[in-house]
Amino acid sequence: MGVTRERSEKERELLESARQMIPALKARAEQADRDQKVPVETVADMQEAGLFRAMQPKRFGGFELDPRGFFDIQMALAEGCMSTAWIYGVMGVHPWQLARYPLQAQEDVWGENPDTLVGSTYMPVAKVTPVEGGYRISGRWGFSSGSEHCSWTLLGGIIPPDANGEGVEHGTFLVPASDYRIERNWDVLGLRGTGSHDIVVEDAFVPAHRVQRTNNTSMEATPGRLVNTNPLYGIPFAQVFTRAVSSSCLGALQGAINEFRDNAKRHIGKHGGKTAEDPLAQEVVADATLTLDQLKLVLERNFAHLMDLAQRDEFPDEETRLLYRYQSAYVTNICADKADQLLRCMAASGLYNTNPVARIFRDLHQARGHISNNVAAFARAYGAVQLGLPNPDPYV
Repeated sequence: MGVTRERSEKERELLESARQMIPALKARAEQADRDQKVPVETVADMQEAGLFRAMQPKRFGGFELDPRGFFDIQMALAEGCMSTAWIYGVMGVHPWQLARYPLQAQEDVWGENPDTLVGSTYMPVAKVTPVEGGYRISGRWGFSSGSEHCSWTLLGGIIPPDANGEGVEHGTFLVPASDYRIERNWDVLGLRGTGSHDIVVEDAFVPAHRVQRTNNTSMEATPGRLVNTNPLYGIPFAQVFTRAVSSSCLGALQGAINEFRDNAKRHIGKHGGKTAEDPLAQEVVADATLTLDQLKLVLERNFAHLMDLAQRDEFPDEETRLLYRYQSAYVTNICADKADQLLRCMAASGLYNTNPVARIFRDLHQARGHISNNVAAFARAYGAVQLGLPNPDPYV
């Protein structure tokens, strides 16, 4: 379902590759949960198919896909394993962000191997000290999804003011694996396979060319756009990243619908009732399918608008940015609610850990906990501006 959009040949090829992986992802999902890590084989399959290069610059072997194509790939992967789709969204969006860094930073990461993967954790906890040529940073960051598959990471911190007291902004510091260690502590309810462990840095030097003012889309702050001129690199950071941590929920809900339908066709309860003949089950699956279609349409419309603005070198206004961010967070909330209803219609048999819908239920509720998916906070921010108050969200 969704709107019809002309896809490039490469986009169709990558999307078909993702869809072909779904059976293998479903088969490996329990292992991912058990190991707290998406299997190495899965990441290798995605790399071989070129999926991580979807939004990577062409000068480094990438395909510069429309973001809607990237999110379609993510949603397809989520039908098989939401943990896999989650790390794909996070690690797959970093080539888009890195394309906005100075060219030297891009060379540092991709110069020898364009398949190099980058992790992240943007929480602004770095202790930042300006030094000649850059900064020294230290700190401990949580929630670095897919970190064990990556050779670099992007870390959040507050860039301190300059000599004139100006320039305080959220910054993203690009750091090689040799300068940090991973503390494995990801023992959680859902999205267990994402391996979103802590990152620890002890007094590492980060040269100035590896630091970006995260939410600043000016050409001065995103000089990589001088060499990577595709308009997609002009979309505001928050608009792209927030969807990278919510769109897997759409594919996961589709996966839950698929599993529910297959189960309902054959399931007969202990008292002889057939799930397929249960009026509530019929209503719930129809409602989930309708809701999913609506959410996908909003995603398509929003990025059609953002791409149109970027092609005209225009920036979305504050109210639009707040609305789109609110809609991104809303996805996780409503998808989790619809999965709740599906699982309830599976009665007691649905509660076994081996039930794929139960795993998706857990994954969706875990996704709601991400700070970018705090739907109440973004509703208030958008509502405040609607009512004539100042925008309270500095990261929009």
